[in-house]
Amino acid sequence: MPGRIAHRPLTARVPLYALHGICWTGYIPDVATSFQVLADPTRRRILDLLLERSLPVGELAGQLGLTQPGTSKHLRVLREAGLVAARQDAQRRWYELRPAPLTEIDAWLQPYRRLWDARLDALERRLDAMPDEDAMPDETGDTEGTAP
Repeated sequence: MPGRIAHRPLTARVPLYALHGICWTGYIPDVATSFQVLADPTRRRILDLLLERSLPVGELAGQLGLTQPGTSKHLRVLREAGLVAARQDAQRRWYELRPAPLTEIDAWLQPYRRLWDARLDALERRLDAMPDEDAMPDETGDTEGTAP
């Protein structure tokens, strides 16, 4: 019939975004970034403990107050993120810190650190320019720290 607009069937798939054909989106949520891994305080504590020396799972669990399976789950996440490495010694698995990913994070944070350093320096100059509290008048109007 003339004048009618032809419609596409509803079953036709039209990509909403151009990247759907390029990037498999199911993979992205499975990959944890170093920031996501470090967001957990228990994992940060594990890194703090491994900073001193390599430790076996049992000793880490004891110092963390966690069960060994709970500690192993955190260590697996850290290992998959490349933040720790495991080595087998007889029947014990020793974990050690891998500094390379932390160096990358530190390099990324460097511009932000410079920003905060500049702001803290400005705050220090401002505080240094303010009069000392000892020379400020108290509630009675007398100046503290001065002789009558």
